[in-house]
Order: sequence, then structure tokens, then C-alpha cells
Amino acid sequence: MSADRSADAIEYRRLVSSELALIADIDRTEHIDALYVQRGARLELRRGDFSAPPWSHDGTGEHSIAGQEAALAKYVQEGAIALAAFDGKRLVGIGLVKLHIRPGIAQLAYLHVSQGSRTRGIGGRLSDELERIACEAGNTSMVVSATPSLNTVRFYKRRGFEPMAEPLPELCALEPEDVHMQKSLGSS
Repeated sequence: MSADRSADAIEYRRLVSSELALIADIDRTEHIDALYVQRGARLELRRGDFSAPPWSHDGTGEHSIAGQEAALAKYVQEGAIALAAFDGKRLVGIGLVKLHIRPGIAQLAYLHVSQGSRTRGIGGRLSDELERIACEAGNTSMVVSATPSLNTVRFYKRRGFEPMAEPLPELCALEPEDVHMQKSLGSS
């Protein structure tokens, strides 16, 4: 992916393994007042305070910086392709695609945009590029296990993803509370 300095000074490029520690730059903080519960292809909205705090600087759990870096490293070791968005030297967005998790199916395995950089088109640009990579590799569809927040599900639906009546069991087992969605990549 070629570097691009757009009007808002965001540079997009592949992220290499030695840069995975930059995940600490991402502020995942988000006010979340509604979550979806998936029932087959149907989604039910639940209201409440489900807000996401920043990743912890302590420990190695799932919601820690060390835990996120380890998850990214595992994806990359398994062959995932990581793309990054930089505002200057600061990482403001990251996305990963795993190709051919099943014949013809890619997984958008990871997508985060820092709290202060959302609504600037960064997530959409990363998603477009990950879809392009998947399509060029011969995948005809893409799945995502989306955080069930209203904003996240709306983001993916705007991009053409729809809830799966029958999620892939291996992804559902990893993320049982996520909304499992799929999109046809068609021919680009």
C-alpha cells in the first residue's frame, strides 16, 4: 500500500512486526450506551452504560496494551496483514486481515481507530484497503466479529456487512458476544 498524505495529513501503510508496540498510541475509549445482542441474523438493541475505558498499562489481560500487542503479534505470525494509519508519527488506526480462513473467506480480524481520530474516514479507508487485499488474494467474502456497540455495527452495515444467520463456529467461540457479520467482496 502506498503512502498517502491526504488533506488531513494521515499516512496509510503496512505495519511491520517491530511496530506492533505502537498499539499503545490507540485510545479505545468510547461512550457506549447501546449494544446489540445477536439472535441468528436478527439484532436486538439493549440500552445501558457499556462504555469502553482505555486499555490498561498494567498486566497482560485482553484489555491491556500488552494483551493487545500479543494478540496482534499472534495474528501477524499466523499470516495476517496489518495496515496502519499515522497522524505524524502517532498511530491513530490499525486494521488486520486474515486471508482464506476458509476457502474464499477472509476475516477482518482487527480494526481500531483512536478516539480523537474517529469520524475522519480512517476506519473506512483501512477497511477498504483490507477488503481490496482480500479480494486480490482470491477471497469472495469477508467476515468480521464486530464489537456489538451501536456505532460499530452501524459502521459495518454502512460498509455492506450483514449479520450472519449462522456465524462461523470457530469465530463465535472466540467472541460469543460479538455481532458476526459477512460481506460479499464481489469483483473489484
